[in-house]
Amino acid sequence: MAGRLAPVPAREDDSGSRAAGLAPRLALLVVTVVFAGFVVNAFQYVVATRATLGHIAPAAFCLVVMMVLQLGLFSNPRADVRGRWGRVALLAQAAVALVPLASYGRGWTGMQGFLAGDALLVLRPLAGWLVFGVIALVTGLVQYEISGVPAEAVYITNLTAVIGLVVYGLSRLRSLVRELDDARSGLADLAVARERLRFARDLHDLLGFSLSAVTLKADLARRLLPRDTSRARRELAEILGISRQALSDVRAVASSYRELSLDDELASARSVLAAAEVAVTVTYEGGDLPPRIRTVLATVLREGVTNLLRHSGAGRCGVTVARDERTVSIEIVNDGVRGMGDPGDHGDGIGNLRSRVEALGGTLTAAVGPEETYRLHAVIPLRDEGGEGGVPAAASRHERRGWSGWSGWSGWSGWSGWSGWSLQGRWSGGWSVRGGSRERGPAMAPRLGLAVATAVFTGYAVNATVFVAVARMSPAGTFVAGACVLVSLGLVLGFFSRPASRVRSPLGYALLAAQAVVTYLPVALFENPYLGLPGLLAGSLLLTLPTRFGLPLFLAVVVSVGGAHFLLGGDSIGVTYGFLVTVNHGLVVFALSRLRSMVQDLHDARAGLADLAVTRERLRFARDLHDLLGLSLSAVTLKSELTHRLMDRDPSRARRELAEILDISRRALSDVRAVASSYREPSLDDEIASARALLDAVDIDVTLRLEPCALTPDVRTTLAMVLREGVANLLRHSGAESCEITLTCRDDRLTMRIVNDGLLPAGGAADDRPVTPANGSGGSGIRDLTVRVSAMGGTLRAGTTADDTYRLQAELPLTRA
Repeated sequence: MAGRLAPVPAREDDSGSRAAGLAPRLALLVVTVVFAGFVVNAFQYVVATRATLGHIAPAAFCLVVMMVLQLGLFSNPRADVRGRWGRVALLAQAAVALVPLASYGRGWTGMQGFLAGDALLVLRPLAGWLVFGVIALVTGLVQYEISGVPAEAVYITNLTAVIGLVVYGLSRLRSLVRELDDARSGLADLAVARERLRFARDLHDLLGFSLSAVTLKADLARRLLPRDTSRARRELAEILGISRQALSDVRAVASSYRELSLDDELASARSVLAAAEVAVTVTYEGGDLPPRIRTVLATVLREGVTNLLRHSGAGRCGVTVARDERTVSIEIVNDGVRGMGDPGDHGDGIGNLRSRVEALGGTLTAAVGPEETYRLHAVIPLRDEGGEGGVPAAASRHERRGWSGWSGWSGWSGWSGWSGWSLQGRWSGGWSVRGGSRERGPAMAPRLGLAVATAVFTGYAVNATVFVAVARMSPAGTFVAGACVLVSLGLVLGFFSRPASRVRSPLGYALLAAQAVVTYLPVALFENPYLGLPGLLAGSLLLTLPTRFGLPLFLAVVVSVGGAHFLLGGDSIGVTYGFLVTVNHGLVVFALSRLRSMVQDLHDARAGLADLAVTRERLRFARDLHDLLGLSLSAVTLKSELTHRLMDRDPSRARRELAEILDISRRALSDVRAVASSYREPSLDDEIASARALLDAVDIDVTLRLEPCALTPDVRTTLAMVLREGVANLLRHSGAESCEITLTCRDDRLTMRIVNDGLLPAGGAADDRPVTPANGSGGSGIRDLTVRVSAMGGTLRAGTTADDTYRLQAELPLTRA
């Protein structure tokens, strides 16, 4: 029977391959090997039945078509399997899976598992699972009609289901790895967009009033100077106070944006390295550190991790932050020295780091260490003759004394005004990056991996139990062989396939030895090569040991099983079956466990990557503040002081200085408004791309129907905000499986609809009705949208519809660009 073997994937070792590039290549290799194993097994049964060209050629053709369809479409992450061509291909797959049954009988049973798995990929979930179950059941009934043996019917029913789950699981997990990898950049972009909007709002709130006040008071003081010197002097004093406070505020804000969190960098390093398949050990004994030292250490860590990922083939990395009475140090050591090359070849990063560390009185070294390791090590003094931690005393006094040439602004971090600001906080927009009870989509991939792996491994155990049941053994022998099967299954499910298990540990090696015992014991005791689950042992070897040990031992297990079939009197089909089933089962255990782990790692790393993107954007904000307002505010302050001194002895020059203050403050206010506006405007095209990527990543079927329309910038911005809020609510509150986004232009009206089949968003409207600023329901996002849409003469509707969907709809007057 062709279906005797169950499919199998593989798992990567500590070779240092990057996860993002590894997962698709690994999945393609495993899928190809596993599916080829099924095909070869079926073909050998066909040849064994009758080795004539007329008998073999049609089978070979059908098997080739099946492989082409499977690899080229159904298991291709880029293919649109739920489109029209997917359904056509499913019909073709049904033909090559079912029609040959009439000619090849039991030699073709089991191949229907391809059709069952593809039905899950192509059809809607309910229909797919119904078809899946019918195919497995019908295949079992056909086997019973052919053989009349109930045990064989049970075996083939279970095997068809297992093959179908493997086909579905490997194809779907492969797609999910790619989708999650693509979604990381989308989430990072959204995080940056939220931070940009917050920055624009806070920048305007913080400096808009101050600069407006300076402008008005400078104009008033200029007019008062000829006739009321005393009042002009008071206005100048107020201008000076406002400009100094504004300058202090800018320094504090910029410092907060520039300041990096060492804790966050350590967490991000751990998740990113784990996603890149690098075993990472983090030891932190730094205690509470001054902000400047903390920021420099975080920068060293980021540069070290970046170099490792960019240049190294490391499999292990250790990060240690240590502290004594006088110094604090960070050490980053990895075993990828072959890929790191000369430390001087890594661009300006190391040189810039050394400059930053030396500016705090410290030292930085980057060199090849013992046992072919690469070591980046920074040491920074905690105190320097009365200065603040890590800051030379002279520099510390300079920064406390006041600002000079803008270079001292990083010392101003104690500002606590403007309570509405969250200076040290992260972006807090509607897109929940980190875990939480409402984070629906991202948890889907790990759950899918667990369910598929558990079902497949249990299916293998069920088939092994069938072999135990039909073997002619005593009750005690049956008990021993069955117990060995269950123990082997328990070890794989409970330990080796779990992403959190420390498989490369004394416990892991001990359990691996135990699995070898329960695998070979029944074969040795009862001289039956069909007893046990050697494929689970083979897969566990790949999961537990480095490639240089795991792969040879994997092959040794495969050879031993084939040899056992040969030595115990098996024919050529039995020997080939022994080889193929062990390879397939081992690869499936490896791949489903490894891909499940990769999906979990990528899921965990997304938040870290989004945080890194936000951090980069925050640093850019700091630079923008420096370039935009540093000179302007310092000039206003200096000129205000000068004018104050000139009023009595040189009114004419004082008047000219006031005119310049007025001009500078107007330009600065205009610059602030322009920059805030540029940060505030989202792009409709970017929001559409982000929505598609995010919804795909959380396995929501998304349909976009967007009519081309020339729109004004204001309209495009409003539509982008409607789309963002609609998708945010869907992800935050909904259990949707599908979402339709449409944009239509009719006569003088423009309509955007976002419709999903999930539950009603919490706090949303109970019916589909217009939302106004007065009756606005839901969260602040909907209320803000309502105000914006109403201001443009449009209407916003939100709520459930008659067909149990939730709709967010915005209608705007069609103003063409």
